Amino acid sequence: MSPDLIERLDRILPQTQCGQCGFAGCRPYAEALARGEAEVDRCPPGGDAGAHALARVLGVPARPYDRTRGEHKPAQVALIVEADCIGCTKCIQACPVDAIIGGAKHMHTVIEPLCTGCELCVPACPVDCIELVPA
Repeated sequence: MSPDLIERLDRILPQTQCGQCGFAGCRPYAEALARGEAEVDRCPPGGDAGAHALARVLGVPARPYDRTRGEHKPAQVALIVEADCIGCTKCIQACPVDAIIGGAKHMHTVIEPLCTGCELCVPACPVDCIELVPA
């Protein structure tokens, strides 16, 4: 398994770290692709264009992304409705890229440039105070 191939595949992936592909993030998916243990169609955030780019690098037939894994959406970021935040820290724990900051029992906020829009913080919030907005 070539480190160069893994790097090329990882650069194609959208770096949302959302897990919709069935792996713990984009890098593990790229590693599985390089080993021949995963198909190119598993990344909804990458969409059809991403699946085709992965296929091109791997020299396999192109195919559309698997729509059963999720919907391809425009780039988005999380936004915390500050007045509703109870400071539970569950969103912080769910964020795979450490884009949410705050302390226990204090309002949290999203560092927009770090947010990948993976949506993992949304179901973690017990008071439904996280919205996704266009990036």
